[in-house]
Amino acid sequence: MKPLAPRHRTSARTLLATGLITSLALVSGCAKSEDDSAGKDKSSAGASDQGQVVASPSTGSGPTCAIDAYGAKKIDLKSATVGFSQSEKEANPFRIAETASIKAEAAKEGVKLLTANAQSQFSKQISDVQDLIAKGADLLVIAPLNSDGWEPVLRSASAKHIPIITIDRKINATACKDYVSFIGSDFIEQGKRAADQMIESTGGKGEIAVLLGAAGNNVTTERTKGFEDRIKEKAPGLKIVFRQTGDFAREKGQSVTENLIQSKPGITGIYAENDEMGLGAVNALKGAGKKPGEVKIVTIDGTRNAVQGIVDGWIDGVIESNPRFGPLAFQTLDAFTKGDKVSQDIVIQDSSYTKDNAKADLGKAF
Repeated sequence: MKPLAPRHRTSARTLLATGLITSLALVSGCAKSEDDSAGKDKSSAGASDQGQVVASPSTGSGPTCAIDAYGAKKIDLKSATVGFSQSEKEANPFRIAETASIKAEAAKEGVKLLTANAQSQFSKQISDVQDLIAKGADLLVIAPLNSDGWEPVLRSASAKHIPIITIDRKINATACKDYVSFIGSDFIEQGKRAADQMIESTGGKGEIAVLLGAAGNNVTTERTKGFEDRIKEKAPGLKIVFRQTGDFAREKGQSVTENLIQSKPGITGIYAENDEMGLGAVNALKGAGKKPGEVKIVTIDGTRNAVQGIVDGWIDGVIESNPRFGPLAFQTLDAFTKGDKVSQDIVIQDSSYTKDNAKADLGKAF
């Protein structure tokens, strides 16, 4: 199998020029990761020129939603107040870039923006969103921590006919009734692409481990399914012998990998469902005296530290999950509030990093 080729990237300027086609493509949300202050400084770099691209726009593709069907009233976006609920602390590259993109686009469009951060506490996120509604938010953009448990928010928003867009993770509710659209990645496809890279890196043979993301959201479930289904389909010689959650966190990824090395010393490869767990695995391997490349590691997100890990030889491949939701989120809100139809599921196109392009494309990572 040939190495994964990086997918074509399109700049935010091109995306904005293209505008929001009334029917954008289908599918699903993103992951969490933790990082140090150095990563914080780097993560926002390049955010303005590495905007998201809709995966495969085609007229009439998938279910749509219009403001009349949703039960809301038309509104000029520039006169509206938008509430943004971030799920996790902004001490990691993904969330920093995500929030920065929302804030930058609101400022660019001249839209009043209210923000809240749940600090990885789901009960706080529920109260945060209800507070945004109480403060007068006309529209809501939510990055959900969990997929379930949103009924109190949905009731409050429905009572005031407030449109909701979710980004990077789905909520388990009814589109065009409880919320307007979901914008995010195809996580099953991400898992499949990670499996392809693992097969390429290992030659399709050996024992591999899966560092699972946090429970309770569609990202973990779908990244696991995509990976495991593709391994079964294409590489019966690769055996998954270890599965344990690392909660999308670097520290947990390291401790889980330390246990893995003890219980499975001959492990061939590690699939980490986000970069931070993969970087934790790298720390564990270094501590165990392993050499770069001795254990093949494939991760998902596209942070600079992970891409640098490819350059340094510790990581074999990174599947991108683009966190720069600002332009597409505000284009969707603008079209919807004007009365245009928008897709209920808007899938973005993600790139990838391999040994062939990591050094050249390091500046594109977040």
